[in-house]
Amino acid sequence: MFYKAGIVFIYLSVITQAFMNVKNFAAQMCPANRNMGLIKRQTVSPFRLIIIMLLILSLNGCKHHNTHWKTDQGWESLIARERAEPGSVAQVDNAVIAYMKKYHVPGITVAIAKDDKLIYVKAYGYADVTTQEKVTTKSLFRLASVSKPVTAIAIMKLIQDGKLSLNSKVFGAGGILGNDYGILPDGSNIKNITIDELLHHTSGWSRNEDDPTRDDPTFNHPSLNAAQLITWVLSHQPLKTPPGTAFAYSNFNFFLLGRVIEKVTGQSYEHYVNTNILRPAGITDMQIGGNTKTARKPNEVVYYEEGDEPYLINLSRMDAGAGWIATASDLLRLMVSTDGLNLKKSILDSAMVKKMLTPSKANPNYACGWALSSYKGLNWFHFGELMGTATLLAHTQIGYSWAILTNTGYQNDQAHLDFDRILWNAINDPATRWPDKDLF
Repeated sequence: MFYKAGIVFIYLSVITQAFMNVKNFAAQMCPANRNMGLIKRQTVSPFRLIIIMLLILSLNGCKHHNTHWKTDQGWESLIARERAEPGSVAQVDNAVIAYMKKYHVPGITVAIAKDDKLIYVKAYGYADVTTQEKVTTKSLFRLASVSKPVTAIAIMKLIQDGKLSLNSKVFGAGGILGNDYGILPDGSNIKNITIDELLHHTSGWSRNEDDPTRDDPTFNHPSLNAAQLITWVLSHQPLKTPPGTAFAYSNFNFFLLGRVIEKVTGQSYEHYVNTNILRPAGITDMQIGGNTKTARKPNEVVYYEEGDEPYLINLSRMDAGAGWIATASDLLRLMVSTDGLNLKKSILDSAMVKKMLTPSKANPNYACGWALSSYKGLNWFHFGELMGTATLLAHTQIGYSWAILTNTGYQNDQAHLDFDRILWNAINDPATRWPDKDLF
């Protein structure tokens, strides 16, 4: 299982060149954003290496043996009614339902936008299999690593407002966080880490390929609060590589960015993001999720995996890297507010969007909190996975953006690939007829 103690979301560590002649987003950045790119089924390109590497990073391929629940007659009847709802787009419904049946997924919600207009939003299946509560378009799902783009946008907003710089040092005298978490010894490379390197996962903290949770502090020491965890890492977990020299996906990078936001603004991470990013985009329901089933928020789904593993995670502490919950349509509200297509409504100006989507020299396929692919132009996206959750937020150069959220994780490696492909056929099918009305 990806996260033996609990999560699967981080995206990769070591990505190589991009797929050539690709058709779909690279198969999962399972916790570590697996594939960072688009993948064409017939092509055996260098990006296959990405999948392999990311699978390793994802903790033995993020293999979750989902034995908790199987589709039943009641679920089938509900799906049949949902398929027949007025305004349904058969190409989307067929693809989503086929995936749900193949992998016994209780519930899914999708939202699709074209040229910044919301053209389709729909919910399928159960939010709670015990009570048979239905997923609705207002249902909240854990985002897992799709939280990272949220944090990246917040950081870029602070840079745009002149309160931060990509080159700002994080630790040590003169650093944003200074010596708040202990005085580092002379010569420590940790003092050289910049905001840019945290955003690009080139800080130097790495993940163990055989057991990613072992080296990822955000999955360990659940009894420590945020400050205690940082103090522990600075004194016990040295960098594997000098800052800026190598890409290695680590949730800890974005966890630290959350603390940077708090230090610079004097506000909690969640409050700053809500006030300055989400509310201006018309989003009011996004929030940091709870750790236990009893801490579920109103309208939040129940998560399913083998045993109680979805609720063994200190999710609230992982806030800036994996802690948000949201609806699919609200994720697209965020996307259209930051994609640069309509600068009158954009939270970020065009120069800042360009900077956010610029990769590092260490990895041409990962920018500031976004994975990149060059199929028919620049596409940016991020996958997420926790035990009991699989998510995707994507923007394509052909004008489509979409979000997919589920309340169970991947059962195997093929599930990652199939999850990525759910909407591609419908979007590329010339026979697909989308509603004319803007649903935002």
